[in-house]
Amino acid sequence: MTSIFDQDLPRNEANFAPLSPLSFIERAAQVHPLRTAVVHGGLRRTWSETYSRCRQLASALSRHGVGKGDTVAVMLPNTPPMVEAHFGIPMAGAVLNALNTRLDAETIAFMLDHGEARVVIVDPEFAGVMKKAIGLRKRTAPLLVIDVEDAVYSGPVERIGSLDYNAFVAGGDAHFEWQLPGDEWDAIALNYTSGTTGNPKGVVYHHRGAAINAISNILEWDLPKHPVYLWTLPMFHCNGWCFPWTVAARAGVNVCLRRVEAGAIMDAIRRHGVTHYCGAPIVHGLLVNAPDEMKAGLPGGVKAMVAGAAPPASMIEGMERMGFDLTHVYGLTEVYGPATVCAKHREWDDMDIGERARLNARQGVRYHLQRDARVIEPITMQPVPMDGESMGEIMFRGNITMKGYLKNPAATQEAFSGGWFHTGDLAVQSPDGYIKIKDRSKDIIISGGENISSIEVEDVLYRHPAVLAVAVVAKPDARWGETPCAFVELKAGASTTAQEIIAHCKKHLAGFKVPRAVVFCELPKTSTGKIQKFELRKQAGSAAAIDV
Repeated sequence: MTSIFDQDLPRNEANFAPLSPLSFIERAAQVHPLRTAVVHGGLRRTWSETYSRCRQLASALSRHGVGKGDTVAVMLPNTPPMVEAHFGIPMAGAVLNALNTRLDAETIAFMLDHGEARVVIVDPEFAGVMKKAIGLRKRTAPLLVIDVEDAVYSGPVERIGSLDYNAFVAGGDAHFEWQLPGDEWDAIALNYTSGTTGNPKGVVYHHRGAAINAISNILEWDLPKHPVYLWTLPMFHCNGWCFPWTVAARAGVNVCLRRVEAGAIMDAIRRHGVTHYCGAPIVHGLLVNAPDEMKAGLPGGVKAMVAGAAPPASMIEGMERMGFDLTHVYGLTEVYGPATVCAKHREWDDMDIGERARLNARQGVRYHLQRDARVIEPITMQPVPMDGESMGEIMFRGNITMKGYLKNPAATQEAFSGGWFHTGDLAVQSPDGYIKIKDRSKDIIISGGENISSIEVEDVLYRHPAVLAVAVVAKPDARWGETPCAFVELKAGASTTAQEIIAHCKKHLAGFKVPRAVVFCELPKTSTGKIQKFELRKQAGSAAAIDV
């Protein structure tokens, strides 16, 4: 039955427009045309100039036949062309595929083929691996390769394309009349999962989700107008958690950074008055563990966002000593990066560091504009009791969720089974509604029939003063089936022994949870700083056991 409120009240251009983050840069250029948008080495560009370049990029792509639904891949670090790609490519109606710059040629070739890239834009640092990847492609369709030049880059330069990026952009129309997507459900970006088991999956983002997550970032962080945002988080990772679009919405400053190093980060914070940055725990750890002389003169009040492993007490304490304010978020590629936040409460400030660390280590509550985030029993699909003990799987539903996996309907159907997106992360939910991860389903260690959370053991190990980073995985055991094996990376200049590590764990853990093997090494990590446990599982079988 038609409601009276639907009669003679049609949707039209006057009362409806598709949600898209592209509108954010248009407004920034109109309202704040002379404010700085991009800083890179000696380069400074305003929002008016940046918007014009994005329109030129869109125009140039259109003139080369790139249009709706075409894929444009980019192999770029956090530089101005990467900022421009997040607007100019979708302005042409195309889909941005930001490639992980740490990947090997074979994986990149798969992505170029699978995503059916028509254009690829390449930074000179990655020309070699891209040249090899292009040679490994199986598709025979033409691929337009565009070379980028960067004055900040000092390494060898090899031209592999037929066009120069700046010349390509200059050939476009700065007044190009781009259009919002005909449907906000249209794809805006394609991002590939890590692919640790088989080929990576292509995660498709839509304009609506990108816009909504960008706005949610503002709400979760109370992001003011004109923030100075430092690009420590790779923009290829979940499109920088949607922050290229968030910064445009607030007409902030994109401080570009080619390489993530403690000295470069701190220099940028001091020089440019950085107010916000994001990163994996390893990035924040770089700053906390840097020499005191390197930290001299850092401004107070810098806001940092961390995702990945929960921040240990030592990190929270170290950030507080520097005067930084740390916010813990959680998410996955499939939910545009962060989609929950450990929203803080004023009363937490009066608690001791241990209790604050415990509270801040939780994955928290849903983002403002995500419909729901729950811990659900995956068989019955019923929410678990909010008692902080009953375990289930974290699931999401709402606008901040991917369209699905490209060319993989079976995986898409499985991921959305029961009307929720299944994360694969096992967790509990507290009476206050806050979610706390216990482990990835594949990371639970089952020893003698007892479940051991690798995260619980890692939390204890992080309390050891010599430990910089740690990962705990299952080690096959003839008697118990599996036992915990700890891989430990020590802080610079620190030393300890396996026996001391074991003794430390015995003070805080039940006996069956104490690692039976300890390996000191530099932990293998992804380009975004996540520890690659799948690599450590391969090594765990040969790790020497310790009598505990």
